[in-house]
Amino acid sequence: MDYTALADKKIIDETIKNLALNGVEGIFVENGAVALEKIKELIPVGVSVMNGSSVTLEQIGFVDYLKGGKHGWNNLHDGILVEKDPVKQAGLRKQAVLSDYYLGSVHALAETGQFLIASNSGSQLPHITFTSASLIFVVGAQKIVPNIDEAFKRLNEYVIPLEDVRLMKQYGVHTFPSKVLVFNRENPMMGRKVRMIIVGETLGF
Repeated sequence: MDYTALADKKIIDETIKNLALNGVEGIFVENGAVALEKIKELIPVGVSVMNGSSVTLEQIGFVDYLKGGKHGWNNLHDGILVEKDPVKQAGLRKQAVLSDYYLGSVHALAETGQFLIASNSGSQLPHITFTSASLIFVVGAQKIVPNIDEAFKRLNEYVIPLEDVRLMKQYGVHTFPSKVLVFNRENPMMGRKVRMIIVGETLGF
């Protein structure tokens, strides 16, 4: 399978339909610029925001916008980076899992409405599985695959090698899928809001 090919609109529509069945609101936008505007629209002033490390969020300009501070949100990530004491910083990271909003991307999105997120540290997984009241994922349409088995293949055969090269180049360290989350559905009893913004252009790996 070509993991760089953008899914067509029919497949995207089917994926959005199945996401809805799994308790996730799918939103299609044409490009990254529109995705950023949609995020600004979805997040109200005054809430706390945490984001995971994401090439996709960098590419659409969200990371720079968040750092700019003109949004009226409580940027928890910035507070963590400002703190230089390792013990205090670790404490802030743990507190940040209670953010009102969490933003990130996924490594593979299945047409069935399931998706995969891999992590070496696992730091973003509490937000996604339980603690954050609202989740917003941004995903390029090239990440859509037919089913969860193909999602694992995309992760292991395509994403991990590329991410390993990126991390070695930038930080001199290897990556590893130490913890892999399969998001099958959001339990409606939890009262959370989960949104998947699917972008009609290539973003991330």
